[in-house]
Amino acid sequence: MKKVSIKPLADRVLVKPAEAEQKTAGGIIIPDTAKEKPQKGVVVAVGPGKKDEPMTVKVGETVLYGKYSGTEINFDGEVYMIMKESDIYAVL
Repeated sequence: MKKVSIKPLADRVLVKPAEAEQKTAGGIIIPDTAKEKPQKGVVVAVGPGKKDEPMTVKVGETVLYGKYSGTEINFDGEVYMIMKESDIYAVL
């Protein structure tokens, strides 16, 4: 995993989304226009947390998040999601 120079603030987390599925379990290839946004990714950077709430996720963990969570950003030709830690549902 490439180190990024983005440092999230407060309770924000920077996530590298997993690749969207290319084909179904039955082998049907999914066109780009029909692909669903991934809801899984790897934590790339973590903010320091809030004053009374330390962060619970760590860099390198794979997480599940909501379909419409966070904001998509492009940085150095890569796509990332930045979201609040509360938008993360689970650590895998």
